[in-house]
Amino acid sequence: MYLLGFDIGSSSVKVSLIEGEKGNLAASAFYPKEEMKITALKAGWAEQDPELWWENLKLALAEVLSVSRVSPADIESIGISYQMHGLVMVDKNREVIRPSIIWCDSRAAAYGDKAFSEIGEQCCLTHLLNSPGNFTASKLKWVKENEPHLFERVHKIMLPGDYIAMKLSGQVQTTVSGLSEGIMWDFSENSLAELLLNNYGFSSDIIPEIVPTFAVSGQLSEKAAKELGLSPTTKISYRAGDQPNNALSLNVLNPGEIAATAGTSGVVYGVSSEIKYDPLSRVNTFAHVNHQASHPRLGVLLCINGTGILNAWLKRMTGENLSYEQMNGMAAAIPAGAEGLSILPFGNGAERVLSNKDIGSVFSGLNFNIHHKGHLLRAAQEGIVFSFKYGMEIMENIGIRASVIRAGKANMFLSPLFRDTLAGVSEATIELYNTDGSVGAARGAGVGSGYYRSFEEAFANLKRLEVIEPDPSKTAQYNEAYENWKAVLTREIN
Repeated sequence: MYLLGFDIGSSSVKVSLIEGEKGNLAASAFYPKEEMKITALKAGWAEQDPELWWENLKLALAEVLSVSRVSPADIESIGISYQMHGLVMVDKNREVIRPSIIWCDSRAAAYGDKAFSEIGEQCCLTHLLNSPGNFTASKLKWVKENEPHLFERVHKIMLPGDYIAMKLSGQVQTTVSGLSEGIMWDFSENSLAELLLNNYGFSSDIIPEIVPTFAVSGQLSEKAAKELGLSPTTKISYRAGDQPNNALSLNVLNPGEIAATAGTSGVVYGVSSEIKYDPLSRVNTFAHVNHQASHPRLGVLLCINGTGILNAWLKRMTGENLSYEQMNGMAAAIPAGAEGLSILPFGNGAERVLSNKDIGSVFSGLNFNIHHKGHLLRAAQEGIVFSFKYGMEIMENIGIRASVIRAGKANMFLSPLFRDTLAGVSEATIELYNTDGSVGAARGAGVGSGYYRSFEEAFANLKRLEVIEPDPSKTAQYNEAYENWKAVLTREIN
């Protein structure tokens, strides 16, 4: 029996098919092969057409089915991972009303700040565990105020993964974990966040049916099965935002465990059984995939919007068609601290860790007589790591300490320099595993459908590929470079 995982990112859609019993990867593919289009009609805006996700999903799935030659009848269930915080609105005919306002769009921050003040900061933090900030509910408030003719047509709102599930099954549903990432779940009341919905003037009728994260919530419609080349008996049995799902994919489910990613954006995600929140909402707390009111599992999430996207930008700007491996080699040849060059990687919208300020990326200390491409590449990787360290200091202040960080061996974690610098400046051991979001979603589907009887069974074949220990001989160099970088950041935000 086989399990399918869909990972709906903002750069691409990845599909993986795993053989259930041994957990082996049968095939995987992603589309588009270049980065998916993000529309920015104004500075700080970011939108995508949800149909684009669906079309790329179909292309990736077709490749997986062709390569694996697995019979659709042998695919039991589907799990969905998706880019968090996006807003999808549909009318009564389940037609999309406008392009999705996605995670890195900054336009709604002012509405969240206003609600934070009006509702009361302490009330928001104790009930929602966050400021309403720039999250999904605030994005909808922006639509209500600026596009009232579109808001009037709203029948239901969804997150990107809910939209894909609707395309698969025809049913409009969401989860507690999803509602919490949109800041629409009240943890004190264990119910919809009426205090925020009322402040924003939303009826609770726009919220879809709530289903468990792990459960059979439907099966493929005849239309979807025909369009995808799958069997209509295939079940939809798991969905989660990309960062809770990444933690799941690394078997990070219990208090004290830490997961990280470093793709377009970068995340450090720690699990807690206790209510923990940053008073300034610079790191955020959501319901983890295995959260229950009687058995709390909360994910404390540090997100840096501008991580791998900085590396990708430099790759384009070099004009030499360098591979990432070549870029890593050039960066590694430069000493720690990049001889006084510091780069702040904050060029991808408002940053939560900076209290929703959008300061842009900053290059500081650039000397035309000293620095060349290698210095830029080194300073970029260090800047990304140092932004992690900056956020991890905030996490430590609320009791989330990273002694071991688990990550998939992908994206920035493919760079030895990135890994060594992160281990050195954080003094944490880094463990790399043979997994990614789409594989994690497939395993989640197996748990939700009952194919796996437990998380232990689902992750029995998860393989640790590499361990990176901090190098004490380099700690002083990394710390000095970090303090220099932090001084630049302090100057920019004050």
